[in-house]
Amino acid sequence: MKKDIHLSDLISDSSMAGDYDPNAMSVEKAKAWIANFLNPIDQKETIHIKDALNRILAEPIIATMNVPNHDNSAMDGYAINLDLLSDNGPFKLKVTGKLFAGNVLEGNAEEAVRIMTGATIPSGLNAVIPQEHVELNEGVITFKTKPQINQNIRHMGEDIKSGQIVHQNGRRIEPCDLGLFASLGIDSIRVYRKIKVAFFSTGDEIISLGNPLLPGHVYDSNRYSLIGLLKRLDVEMFDLGIIPDDKKVIEDTLNKASNIADIVITTGGVSVGEADYMKDILKKIGEILFWKISMKPGRPLAFGKIGKCHYFGLPGNPVSTMVTFYQFVREAILTLSGQTPIPKIPLIKAKLLGPIKKIPGRTEFQRGIYEQDNQGIFKVSPLKDQGSGILRSMSEANCFILLHEDTAHLEKETWVDIQLFDSLI
Repeated sequence: MKKDIHLSDLISDSSMAGDYDPNAMSVEKAKAWIANFLNPIDQKETIHIKDALNRILAEPIIATMNVPNHDNSAMDGYAINLDLLSDNGPFKLKVTGKLFAGNVLEGNAEEAVRIMTGATIPSGLNAVIPQEHVELNEGVITFKTKPQINQNIRHMGEDIKSGQIVHQNGRRIEPCDLGLFASLGIDSIRVYRKIKVAFFSTGDEIISLGNPLLPGHVYDSNRYSLIGLLKRLDVEMFDLGIIPDDKKVIEDTLNKASNIADIVITTGGVSVGEADYMKDILKKIGEILFWKISMKPGRPLAFGKIGKCHYFGLPGNPVSTMVTFYQFVREAILTLSGQTPIPKIPLIKAKLLGPIKKIPGRTEFQRGIYEQDNQGIFKVSPLKDQGSGILRSMSEANCFILLHEDTAHLEKETWVDIQLFDSLI
């Protein structure tokens, strides 16, 4: 059970005095504190399996039948009675029938039957010999090698046995699971409802698409990045658009968002000079802790609660928005969704193809391009432009180069950890 804590504990707990510093909280410590506030949802719903991809199972799947539900042939060939064969070949057996998948032979077969893949094995026959291993002449098959008993036979319950727990609750449903459920005759399942995420951008300088770009303004790219990220996580989205820098409007929007969502995400308004502005609003309607994570990019980050809703205030720079989402918000959404276990972002060792300058004391997520050589060794090149406003770097890169807090300058050929973009969500 999680410890009953409040955000204010970070400040009031004397044991935190040494490492609570809004300018220097480590990435791992920030993740740990966020995790203390996350409890998976428990609301469930019933859906058809065709709509179940990427949903989270809310109840175990228990087989009520065997799969397969009969002994059947694993290939096209001849089902034979091994008991009629001597020890030495060649062997000859009379073919007394033909069976296709879906057909059943009445009574016992005598010596052999022509059988197709998936057809039920007749009573009295105990092996299947591939058709290419026999010669057929006037209804008699001849073959030289005696097969093993049960060879090329798929037995009842070989895949799944009746009463078996097929999947536990907490599983994210994959394409293969849909076919598995169908093979068990299951057409609907119980899943947790989707996580609801509301989000909006803040700033008078931000312009919606479709409007002329005024001097000193920028188009709102962050919302569209968030839409893409959230779609990958299969959440229910509430896009609240662009909110101007007006305290009353922001307060009303946050209240509205917290009443309809499990998580509220804002971009912008949490960096130096802006934090107090947003903090005043959040202190009024909820509980908030602003910190500056010792990381780059994405140093400014806010996390808190508005009622029962979780709040993430992400930096306004486009790269920082995506980095903080991947490293913090992703795991929070997965935890709330009920998925177990939470898939951690894999770290892969790669060899640097160029030097990197870094000062110890903060974690960095540099954008890079990795490749694998003929021996399967990962190699990575850091991109030249690493600014938090260079959104192009996210589009050009295919991985993060994770530079840990205690890492200093790195020379070419040094081994580093990388996070592949394909494995982030």
